[in-house]
Order: sequence, then structure tokens, then C-alpha cells
Amino acid sequence: MMALVQQWHAVTAQRLDLALFLPALALALIGYIMITSASMDVVAVKFNDPFYQSKRQLLFMFLGSITLVVCLITPVHVWQKQSPYLLLIALLLLAAVLIPGLGRTVNGSTRWIPIGPLSLQPSEFAKVAVVVFMAGYLVRQQEEVRNNFSGFLKSLVVLGAFIVLFLLEPDFGAAVVMMGAVLGMFFLGGMRKRHISIVMLATVGFGTITILAAEYRYKRLISYLDPWADPFGTGYQLTQAQIAFGRGGWFGEGLGQSMQKLFYLPEAHTDFVYSVLAEEWGAFGAMVVVALYGVFIVRGLNVGQKAERSGRLFSAYLAYGLVLLIAAQAIINIGVNLGLLPTKGLTLPFVSYGGSSMLACAASLGILLRISLENSVTYGALKAENDVHLDFPHKTLDTLNTDVTPGLDDVDQWFVDDDKKQDRRHDKV
Repeated sequence: MMALVQQWHAVTAQRLDLALFLPALALALIGYIMITSASMDVVAVKFNDPFYQSKRQLLFMFLGSITLVVCLITPVHVWQKQSPYLLLIALLLLAAVLIPGLGRTVNGSTRWIPIGPLSLQPSEFAKVAVVVFMAGYLVRQQEEVRNNFSGFLKSLVVLGAFIVLFLLEPDFGAAVVMMGAVLGMFFLGGMRKRHISIVMLATVGFGTITILAAEYRYKRLISYLDPWADPFGTGYQLTQAQIAFGRGGWFGEGLGQSMQKLFYLPEAHTDFVYSVLAEEWGAFGAMVVVALYGVFIVRGLNVGQKAERSGRLFSAYLAYGLVLLIAAQAIINIGVNLGLLPTKGLTLPFVSYGGSSMLACAASLGILLRISLENSVTYGALKAENDVHLDFPHKTLDTLNTDVTPGLDDVDQWFVDDDKKQDRRHDKV
């Protein structure tokens, strides 16, 4: 109990990172408004209550707030220490979804575990668990990752298990987002250019085979290339989304005035809520949402950069990974709504309807806020004053005895030839 009091005191003793918190809060509030608007007519018919989805989303936001606070008062070293157990729990939950009679199937995908009136989507938490584990892996295997391709190959044992379970649901989108975030973490962790190029080519090849192996994925790809060739069949969602953007114009039809949400656009309050927002708020409102994501992503990367400069590598890689998860999912969802990418079952972070998505995003935000807090000078002074172990012992840049790739600290060094890097490393020694 004393430790919890000390952590709460550490949090309340300084100012919250508003550049992280306010964009996420704004997105969540915009999402709540749009979920209410997009779902009212449909749920009024289906559940005889126009605010059915709105009430549930309010509950998810409340639970998300609790999750955020818990993650905010949890020291970062706890995540590093418990990452193997989190990974195991995520793996077991993904396997449990596939057990007949336990997992719930919706639209051909078995991704949910019913818990009373609610449902748990393990893939949302699994992505976060993988990022937490990989942040620790990059710290433990830093030399090998930066010098040998085997450093990445070893991680494939974990990544491969999760990819297989994702594809068995199937949830190809979750696999893409997870791999995108992990590859970004390895890149920022100092993986050599030729190694990362090999992995990216292999990933593209594997993704192509995966798409061609499943008929429904292949049809989605074909419909994406020309959705108007079959506007009432495979291209239905994309064409209806494009109609929504077209009707919205620059400043929209007005809140609640969308036509596409009236049984035309499927999943209007989840995967395609951005299209309804564009129809009601116009291109201006859609760009405001993109700007909010931009502020959040840039600030999140800056938090990771500051942690890396101070030698707190686990915190840095964790921040990079969590930001890349949210960025990748937001980019894919918005790209799908705009017709720039094939349709995927991915929610828009903080905005779309869904309890699991909201809890996972809130947890990510809480961890990022905690990392930002531990970056501050005030936190360091408070730790010294109370003589409590609020940090986990970490390797500093000076004690690594290697030429550390500085992540976001110096972009120019990403493009220095590997041979020159090796020469500098030998000169240091």
C-alpha cells in the first residue's frame, strides 16, 4: 500500500503530459459523439433503444479511464519484469478464442470471448503484450540485433506463434499492425539496413501468399482495385464509404445528418465511423482528426527519444512500439475509409466503438504518460528525495561498449554505411 501511495504522489507531484493526453482525450470524445450519431437509427430498430451503443461506449470509456490510471501509476520496470507473463497470458487467450464453444464468431471471424453481456477481443491486448516483450528483448539482445541477423530470427519464435494464431481467427489486420510496429522497433533499435530490407521483403512475400491463399482476401484486394466494378457485392463497403466522403464536401452535412449511416454503410459505428464523420463534419473535420493523431504520434515519438537519450532503452523501445501500434492502425483504418487500402477489420484507435480497443488504447496511453513522467527532472528529484526504487536498473549509453544507433535522435546516422559504423565501433574499442 505504501508503494501505491508513493507512486500516486509521484504522479500528482508534477504536470501531466498534456501534449499526449489532450489529443487522445479529444479523439475519444469525438469518437463518442460519432458513435452516438452513427448508431442511433440502427440500434433503435435492433434493440429498441437509440442510445444502446452510446451507453455501452460510455461504460468502455469509464473502464478505459481506470485502466489508464492503473498504467500511469505502474512503474515502467514492472512491465519489463512481467513481460514474459503478459506474453504467455496473451498467447493463452488467443488460443482460447479458437476453442469451439468458447470463442464467438461474427462475420466469419472468431475473435471474441463472451464475458456476460460484454465480449473480450484478445488480439487487441496481444498486440500490446508483444510490443512490451519485444522492448525487453531489444534491450537483452541489443548487441546481437545490431550486429547479426540471428538477433531478429530468434524473435520469430514469438512473432510466428502470434501470427499463426491471428491468421487462424482469422485476423490478418492484427498481424499486419503487430509486424509493422515490431519492425519499426527493430529499425529504431539499430538493426542493420540490409537485415531490415531482407525482413521487409520476406514480410511482403509472406503477406502476398497469405492474401492469395484465402479467397475472401483475394476478392477484397480485387474489389479495392475497382470497387465500382461490383458496387453491390464485394465493393459495397468501399463504394458506400466513398459516397459518404463525397456527400460531406468540405464542411459536412451537419451532426446527425448522415444518410449513409441509415442502413447503407455496414459497421458505421466501428470500422467505418471515419466515413460517417467525414459525411457529417466534412473534409475539415476529417483533417482535424488526422491532425490530432499527428500531434499524438509526434509527441509519443519524442517521449521515446527523450528516454533513449537518457539511456532508458526499455522505456524508449516501449514508447516507440506503442506509438507505432496506434499509428499503423490509424493509418490503415483511415486508408480503408478513403479507399486507399483494401478493407480490413481494424478499428480507429480511441474513436471506434469497442471495449477491447478502448482498453488497449487507454493502457497504451497510460504507459506512454508514465514514460513521459519518468523522463522528467521532477520525477528524478522526487525519487531521490523519497529514496524509493521507482526505476529499474538500466544500461546507459556509456556502458554499452557499442556504437549506439540513436533512434530518432539523429536521423542522418540511419543512412551511414554499415561498414563505416563498424569502423567507428572498432575505433571506440
